[in-house]
Amino acid sequence: METNCLFCKIIAGEIPADKLYEDDEILAFRDIAPQAPVHFLVIPKKHIKGPAAVTSEDDKLIGKIMRIGNELAAKEGIDQYRVVFNNGEQAGQSVFHIHMHILGGRSMQWPPG
Repeated sequence: METNCLFCKIIAGEIPADKLYEDDEILAFRDIAPQAPVHFLVIPKKHIKGPAAVTSEDDKLIGKIMRIGNELAAKEGIDQYRVVFNNGEQAGQSVFHIHMHILGGRSMQWPPG
């Protein structure tokens, strides 16, 4: 756990979250500032700074994040959705703990604004 990491604090139970899923490796919860009718995050409990910090030892974990995101999207009633990983401040990453956004329930535009 990184002591100043918001998501590590959520994982530790120090900060509440509207949890959708949790196991030994993964946590999923609703975004506190949703950008779509359905907007949730799927994160590993292992602290990884961001997509650029993923190593080959994380391959299985990152695959599991994708699978859990797909399963939760189906449970939330969306079969078309956007998947977003931000890497770095210029890309919009504000919490430096890798996280996958799932956004759905409305039409998405490209390029994103």
